[in-house]
Formats: sequence, C-alpha cells, structure tokens
Amino acid sequence: MSAAIAIDGLPPLRDVIERFELRAKKELGQNFLLDLNLTGKIARTAGDLSQSTVIEVGPGPGGLTRALLTHGAGRVVAIERDPRCIGALEEVAAHWPGRLEIVPGDALKTDFSALTAGADDVRVVANLPYNIGTQLLVNWIATAGWPPFWRSLTLMFQKEVAQRIVAAPDTDAYGRLGVLAGWRTEARIAFDVPPQAFVPPPKVTSSVVHIIPRESPLPAPLKALERVTEAAFGQRRKMLRQSLKSLGGEALLAKAGIDPTRRAETLNGAEFVRLANAI
Repeated sequence: MSAAIAIDGLPPLRDVIERFELRAKKELGQNFLLDLNLTGKIARTAGDLSQSTVIEVGPGPGGLTRALLTHGAGRVVAIERDPRCIGALEEVAAHWPGRLEIVPGDALKTDFSALTAGADDVRVVANLPYNIGTQLLVNWIATAGWPPFWRSLTLMFQKEVAQRIVAAPDTDAYGRLGVLAGWRTEARIAFDVPPQAFVPPPKVTSSVVHIIPRESPLPAPLKALERVTEAAFGQRRKMLRQSLKSLGGEALLAKAGIDPTRRAETLNGAEFVRLANAI
C-alpha cells in the first residue's frame, strides 16, 4: 500500500474506506475500484486531460478521481449521490486546491450542459454505478442537440453491456443499444477489468469503453428511431414485416427499401435510420 502514498501523497484507499466507514451499498450500484494501476490506465485511456473539464459520476472514495488529478486533469467535477463519500472527496479536493469540484446529487437528474457551460473540452470519465450506467449513456447519446456537450466518454460497464454498446449487426450482442451507439458515436472496448480489482468484487468481469461522437451522424428523428428499434428487437426472431406491424409493417419496409423477410439483427444503423425517417 505504500505505493499509494508515493503516487499522490494521500492515504491508501483501503484506509480511507475504513476511516469513513464506506461499505459499498448494493442499492447504489457501488463497487469501489482500488487498483491504482487500473485507475491510472482508465485516466490515460481518456487522453490528454490537461486542458479538459472532466466529469466523473460516482467517485465513491475517490480512487479514479485521484488518478485523473495525478495524470493532469485541469478540472474534475465529481457528482456523488452518497453523502458518506463527501468527506473523503473533500480531502482529495484539499490536496489539489482549485482542481476538484464536488457536486452532491443524483447524476440522472443532473443538467450536464449547464454544469459544464463555457468549457471547450469536456470528457466524461467514470466507473459508473452499475444500476444507472446504461441509462446515463443513453441520455448522453440521445441528446436533442448534436454535437453533444462532451468530447469523449471513457466509462466502465459490466462486460456484457460493453459488448452490446460496440456490437455489430449479425452478432448475438447486437440490439437497441448497439444501434443507438453506432448511429451517433464510434465506440471501442479499451480493456477488461477483473472482479478482484473491486471492493466488493462483482460477480462479472467489467470493461472500459471509450466513445467519441461522430461529426455528422445520419439525420433521423430520435423518437422514431427509438420506436423502430424497440419494436424490431422486441421480437428479434421474427421477420420485420411481423415485428414492425404496429408501425406500418410491409408498407413501412417498402418505403424504406428493406426486404420484409429480414430480421432485426441483420439491419445496420443506416437501415434503421431509413426506417425511422420513413415513419
């Protein structure tokens, strides 16, 4: 544990967790990441952060927060719902004066655009709470305006979710999340993180996903795209003429120039966009 002190001059994370009695709460989706090599790797995956405002959701005791600051993040805004963690984060803020802003509250109710108003380079880097991670990602991708407030997302998910985000057509993991992510972004899995890196260890492997926005995604009405993917993948083993019956069925497919005997998992993002525009 002496390595923790050598890196940033702060106490080891296990000591911090014990002193503030930060037992991870399942209902908050908490799994604290203590491995300093991994937190450093996540920070490096996000790129040069020296001119960036970094949003971190669910910092917990501050392991990743410390890595972001150690690796030169110009400003970190940490959104933490658990009041037990605020004291630990305040110690980190005192160690790096003026560089860490702590925002108590629920990330699902946070106006990120307002929080980062005036910032030219915003990156989101987070070990997301498992219970809200997917919803946060959808919110950040399915924003009304484009380009979004963020320049990149470097996020931890359960590996199964990460595979769904980057999935290509004709694969088992391909579904609504893959269509949405592929439509507006380019996503890749940077590396996997084993369960034993966390306290408490989850039952599954996790993955860090790096996501950047596409400059000019194909235009499509967001609500229509959500409706068509929900209907298509809601009955993914059926032909599209059946699964899309409620949206126009064969007439809709003819308008979009898509064979009605195909199934949802065979369509690429551009074809789903055509269907959304045809509704």
